[in-house]
Amino acid sequence: MSTVLLRLLLLLLPIAVYLGWRYLAHRRAVARGAPGLDLTEGPWVWLAIAGLVLMISSFFVLAFTTGEEPGGVYVPPRFEDGEIVPGHTVR
Repeated sequence: MSTVLLRLLLLLLPIAVYLGWRYLAHRRAVARGAPGLDLTEGPWVWLAIAGLVLMISSFFVLAFTTGEEPGGVYVPPRFEDGEIVPGHTVR
């Protein structure tokens, strides 16, 4: 569950940063008496692409930094003495 939330956060991070910047710019514009900024114009496609790039790069980082060495025998999770023993790899 936490990995799904992390990927969703990485996907939405560029949009959240952009909306925060737009909010601050809007407040400054209104304080100076200028018209507010319109959200219909914006780099929405580029923000979505940036989010996808962040999410996909996190998959590559996960693939290259975690896992077991190849060639082992996988032992599935089992119930033993009233406790669940997680699955693991044995050489």
